[in-house]
Amino acid sequence: MKKTSLLLLGVVLAQSTAYAQDAVLSLTGDSVVTVNSEEKTPQEKQEKSSLTEDKGIFSFLNFWRQKEKEPISKVQTETAVEESVLQKLQRMATSGDLNAQMSLGYMYLYGDEATKVEPNYKQAFTYYEMAANQNDNIAINNLGSLYYSGIGTARDIVKATQMFSKAAELGNTEAMVNLGFIYLSEQGDFYRPQEAIELFKKASTTKNPTADFMLGYAYYKGFMVEKDNLKAFELIKRAANTGYDEAMFILSGMYMNGDGTPQNYGNGVKVLDLAVKQGNVPSMMELGYILANGEKYPKNIYKSHILFNIASVRGAEGAAERRDTLRKGLKMEELLQAQQEAEAYKEKPSNITVYIRQTFGQNVRQYIDKGIEKQNKKKIK
Repeated sequence: MKKTSLLLLGVVLAQSTAYAQDAVLSLTGDSVVTVNSEEKTPQEKQEKSSLTEDKGIFSFLNFWRQKEKEPISKVQTETAVEESVLQKLQRMATSGDLNAQMSLGYMYLYGDEATKVEPNYKQAFTYYEMAANQNDNIAINNLGSLYYSGIGTARDIVKATQMFSKAAELGNTEAMVNLGFIYLSEQGDFYRPQEAIELFKKASTTKNPTADFMLGYAYYKGFMVEKDNLKAFELIKRAANTGYDEAMFILSGMYMNGDGTPQNYGNGVKVLDLAVKQGNVPSMMELGYILANGEKYPKNIYKSHILFNIASVRGAEGAAERRDTLRKGLKMEELLQAQQEAEAYKEKPSNITVYIRQTFGQNVRQYIDKGIEKQNKKKIK
């Protein structure tokens, strides 16, 4: 059975807390490509609640069947009539079959309608642990996620860090990124920002969008590396090309300011607009100000009002006040239409945006920003 798609596992990382995008978007003068049948114990019920709340997640790989390429029927024809698919997988897993262990781990983690498997986190942990004992880097990374989450086992950040470190040494890119975020967080004695950036450098060689953005932002801010706008622009644009909204937001500012690229207000506005469509609130605010002022792009009070109206619902500071101020510049019929458009707005985040938001938070650059604050405080002392 082939290793397949990237899925998600609930955890909590620091204060916060799928990967692909097909749409091709053209920019003037530049281009961006984006966008359990048994009774649960109280502990298991609590674990399921934390998974469902989806407060945060680390990468999780699905070894379960590819529906088109390897349907259940194929497994069924290879076994005796009296043996179910689940029974065969369990037998194979017990005999040491890695793929069966990984498949069962995933099935018990999320449940599987076809085989009538209910979520059972202890079973999921057991099978991932069996697979990890075979030194498979994906299994080890997944086991680290379970330890970090406290799902199927007691939450243990030390063991999670050990698992991520081992998987990273074995070449697992997602483990490198997971470990990098732990090293940037303020949990226990794990704050190791220089090691985090080195991990992002390694993961970035595989064009991992999260690593690209974090490393690019580090170059942009001069955090643990020499400030380099050219490298920053290249990496952040590459992350934006996958459809990641936060990368688009930072990229727009680089276009506006001419950081690492020729200044181009048009490109900056177009990239902001792409991020707005995904529900990126900072982009709504920035584009709202640009259109209201009319200094870097043609003035558009109507659209600016819509943006501030949408942002105000999402709790953006100052958005409601700006919306109400702009109302005076609109005719009554324009105002009513603008309000209708704001009410009809539905954000459509890309898969990579959803993945990174759920995995590491709505604002991953905060990890580097806080690191810079730490550095500045040390300098003052």
